[in-house]
Amino acid sequence: MNKVTITPTDNGPYVIHGGVTLLDGEGNPYQLSDTIALCRCGHSSTKPFCDGSHERVNFAAVNRPTSPGRTMSQVVASSF
Repeated sequence: MNKVTITPTDNGPYVIHGGVTLLDGEGNPYQLSDTIALCRCGHSSTKPFCDGSHERVNFAAVNRPTSPGRTMSQVVASSF
């Protein structure tokens, strides 16, 4: 089994390392390398992939755990 990591970079894209399958809206797989960057600023002209537009639009997001010991399930549940 491949280990996959997803890292939200400071003020930039999600960087995904490891073998993943990414599908388009019709269920067709993209041809990918082992490392990809997915847009999270919403301004990329190559969505879902990052094209560096976050720098041009001054996208700002720094993600850190909100409190020690809090699980992701608790974070997600509290946002609905």
